[in-house]
Formats: sequence, structure tokens, C-alpha cells
Amino acid sequence: MTTIEADAITRERKIVTAIPGPKSQAMHERRKNAVSNGVGAALPVYIAAAHDSIVVDIDGNQFIDMASGIGVTTIGHTDPAVVSAVQNQVASFTHTCFTVTPYEDYVRVAELLAAHTPGTHAKKAVLVNSGAEAIENAIKIARKYTGKNAVGVLDHAYHGRTNMTMAMNFKNSPYATGYGSLGTAVFRAPSSYPYWDGLTGEEAAERTIWYFEKQVGVDDLACIFAEPIQGEGGFMVPADGYLNAIQAWCTKNNVVFIADEVQSGMARTGAYFASETFGLVPDLITTAKGIAGGMPLAGVVGRAEIMDASHPGGLGGTFGGNPVSCAASVAVFEQIERENLLAEARRVEKTLVGGLLELQKKYPFIGEVRGKGAMIAIELVQPGTKTSNPEAVTKAIAYAFQKGVLLLNAGTNYNVIRFLPSVKTSDALLLDVVSVLDEAFATI
Repeated sequence: MTTIEADAITRERKIVTAIPGPKSQAMHERRKNAVSNGVGAALPVYIAAAHDSIVVDIDGNQFIDMASGIGVTTIGHTDPAVVSAVQNQVASFTHTCFTVTPYEDYVRVAELLAAHTPGTHAKKAVLVNSGAEAIENAIKIARKYTGKNAVGVLDHAYHGRTNMTMAMNFKNSPYATGYGSLGTAVFRAPSSYPYWDGLTGEEAAERTIWYFEKQVGVDDLACIFAEPIQGEGGFMVPADGYLNAIQAWCTKNNVVFIADEVQSGMARTGAYFASETFGLVPDLITTAKGIAGGMPLAGVVGRAEIMDASHPGGLGGTFGGNPVSCAASVAVFEQIERENLLAEARRVEKTLVGGLLELQKKYPFIGEVRGKGAMIAIELVQPGTKTSNPEAVTKAIAYAFQKGVLLLNAGTNYNVIRFLPSVKTSDALLLDVVSVLDEAFATI
């Protein structure tokens, strides 16, 4: 195994072989013989080390990481405080199962979630392993609390790859294709997509509510899920007032409003949770990804009376709230405060959006620049229209990859380039990414 020390990683992109390099190509052949074809490989370089915003492959190439493990390493790769917390916890104990013999850091993470999610009401939390598992548990909790069954979701949503969350996703392919019957009692309504629909928040909310009232009605609607900023759907930022109107309707009708902040939470948008940026106080929030600095952890946090509706034993699991992951999460919360990382996320937005808006002036196929904090996207269209342009996205990402920049696509039509950098990414690296995109767009 290739070993590279963090202090040997320079803060720059550096390509020294063909991409992918010979070692990555050989590793990919091993992968094809051992790993299921169902596991994708968007950027087939194999990583040996990473620090802050740079990842290094086994051939020695350095890439600027604009993906962060799909929004996971929000405070940077191998943050020293997280590494130290993990090392100390591993040396103490790695597992006992919190529902058998509990430990302090699980409690501490629950306390930190209660303190940093919107609203001053009493809150409680449950910790699990992944974002999809958090969503599954939020559904259980909402159904138990309301005594109702139906689940409301929005167009362009993505919630996961478990049976129930596949049913909740807007796109069937590739997440659910051929996997048989999915979870039931899921109802969908149009979301707020200002670039496409041109509606105000109030108008879009009226449309959403009309769909739910006609499809299922309030008598059997247990909850509505909304990503404050939609993730895989294309980083759509809803019109002002949209989410607030949906929540007001939910409160009036005993429907639990659940903010899916798996991708948008934990300092990603310049607030602990994106809900704050809309003045939104959800009943429940699901969180994962950036919560533990790369360790697997997720949770549901919300109103104590809703969380306590479940009977003892109804929630939890063998690995949920693993002590090593919890120790990492406590360190992440502390680093956000210690290093003022909410302000850093807003700095990333200012620098990155500024650069992308300059590109938009040059290239008519950049339809919109949008997002908040370190969760930014550009939607590419056919010039002079709003017709999706996925081919341009594919070409630009491929070009950037060859030049040492890792980017991801998004969007229902795959016509969005998304940027999920660490909030510690320097202005110099961000502007270097913009310069590579400038080169890429010039070839299209």
C-alpha cells in the first residue's frame, strides 16, 4: 500500500502521469475482478492520501478536491483534531453498542445537535449510520407520533438507496432500476425551482400544497420531507418564503415537517444547518455526511415530544452512534467553533461565486450560478434557452479531471456542475479551479 504523509502534500494541483496513472489503472483491473459492477466509479483514480483540500492518488498526482467525498469532509481531509479524537477513542474502546452499555460521546453529540439546530424548543436525537438510515428512522418517528402513514416528497429530491428512500427519490434510474417493489405510501409534489418555474415562494408553496391535498389529504399525511437546498437534484435554492409556507401548513395540519440536511448541514452553507438561512425551524432534521469528518455517522434530531413518541427499543441499532464516529463528531463541532468555519464557508461562497459569475459573462451556456456557502452549482444550458446541456457538463468535468480538479455532476438532467469544497479551501485554490473551468469551457 502506498503511504504518503500529510505534511508531504503541497497545497496545489500537480499532475505527473497520465490520468488515470498506471498504478490506478492496475488497481482498477483488480477492482473489476473483486467489486460488484453495481458500485460506480466516476473518477477512477485510487487515493493514497489527503489533507485539507488536496487528495493524492497512488501515482503521486495531486487533485484539488471539489467533491469532499460528496460533502463529507467539510472541515477538510485529515483535520488534526478529528484524527487525534479518533486515535484516542480507538485506543480506549471501539464498540459496545449504545443500547447495551452506553457511553458519553453519544450523549454529547445529541446535546450538540440539539444546541445547533434551529429553534429553542426542547429537542432530542437518535444516532444511526447513514443518511438513508436517518431518513428511514425519521419516517418511523413521524408515523408513530401522528398515527398517520403517508410520506410527502418533492420533485428533484434525492434521499438514498434503501427500499423506502429509493421510493422517495425523484429519479428512478440508476438508483431503483430493476430492484422490484419499493416502499409504499409515498406521494410527490412539485418543488420550488425558481430558475425553471419563475414562481414566487408563495406561488410555489400553493402549488405544492395543492398537490398534497389532492393526492393524499391531511388525514393520512404523516410527514413532508424537504431538502432546504436540494442536493443530487441540482443544488436548487427555493424561492424566499417557500419552505416557511410549507412548514406553516404542516404545523396547522399535524404533519411533521422534516428537513433532509444530509448534504446541506454541518456548516456547509455558512450556517450549521441550511434551514437557518431561510429562517426555518423544522420539526425534525436528518443529518449525516459532514457530521463526523469522514467517519460514518448520521442522526435524527428534533422536537422532544415527537422524538419521544417511539417506544423503548423501537429506535437504535448495533453500530448506530459508534463511539469512534461520535468522538470524531464532537471534534468536528469543536473545530467549527474554534476555527470560525461558518465564516469560512461564506468566504468560499464569495470567492467561488464571484469567479463563476465572471465565467457566466463569457459563456452563454452557463444558465445560472446558485447556492450558499460551500454548496455552489452552475447549471449548463443550450445558449439562449433553458434546455439542459449535459454534454457540456460531461466534457467540462472530464477536462478538469485531466488537469487535476475533481468535480461532480448533479441535476435531474445531469446538466449541473456542483462544488462541494472543504470550507477551508483557500481562495487561491478556488480561483485555480475557476481558471481550469475557464480552459474547459473554452474547448466546448
